[in-house]
Amino acid sequence: MSSINRSAVQVVVTIVSNKRVGAYHQILLNVGDIVKNCRPGNFVAIAVGGDSSRMILRRAFAISRVSDSSQYGGTMELIVAPHGSGSKWLCSQPEGSEIDIVAPLGTAFGIPAHPINALLIGGGYGSAPLFGLADVLKARNCKVDMLLGASIGSKIYAPMEGKRSVNSLKIFTEDGSMGEKGRVTQTLPEIIRDRNIDVIYSCGPMAMLAAITEISSKTDVIHQCAVEESMACGIGICMTCVLPVKNMDGSTSMVRSCIDGPVMDGSVVQWDMVGHVPGASA
Repeated sequence: MSSINRSAVQVVVTIVSNKRVGAYHQILLNVGDIVKNCRPGNFVAIAVGGDSSRMILRRAFAISRVSDSSQYGGTMELIVAPHGSGSKWLCSQPEGSEIDIVAPLGTAFGIPAHPINALLIGGGYGSAPLFGLADVLKARNCKVDMLLGASIGSKIYAPMEGKRSVNSLKIFTEDGSMGEKGRVTQTLPEIIRDRNIDVIYSCGPMAMLAAITEISSKTDVIHQCAVEESMACGIGICMTCVLPVKNMDGSTSMVRSCIDGPVMDGSVVQWDMVGHVPGASA
């Protein structure tokens, strides 16, 4: 598994843009040639808090998209929700600030060699890496539909950008403040059937990923999901991000989502065991 992060480098980069977009921050980093090795689904580990900070561990953030043709050269876009101390610190950094990153890390979404019917499902800011994925799939002449969901409308990231990025977009909010009232999974069986979906790509809360897997497992559709398990080191040492997965012989193994993921086959994750140690008594 060490080959997964073979292209990762540690480097100090500059924040060239930090904009508030709804409930989130859109942060653009000048990362140079790193973009050549970034793929949809990869993430970046960032040292937060500054030199005098007590926040020793890096924070992991999904890479939304990269570009090698911007006015700054190679750039990396992050969508950050200012919830914890690390993400709040990052969101507070002005343009021109320098931060220490390690990237690209983790597994990437599998890209088909031939055109397919793809369905992208994002929950909250988990939708951010799906926009870059949509660009890649569209370049392969895939038909790309998207479902975005959140508890309230303000937590739907960039709905207009989503509409421009795909063939069709449906939005769901639990309070009905944007799009249809409900969850992204409520009409999923019909969407899979009516649109002849071949592959589902998803990113968002673990409960949403589990619900998608339950539905897709009753079909022939492949489900690739980017798990949102908490990560600390981002390089497979600390073991805080382990997830239970099914082996071919029916046994269970604990894998590191920062190394063996974050993109995984949804059908092998033991969703009912997430957060529990196999064999441990209650």
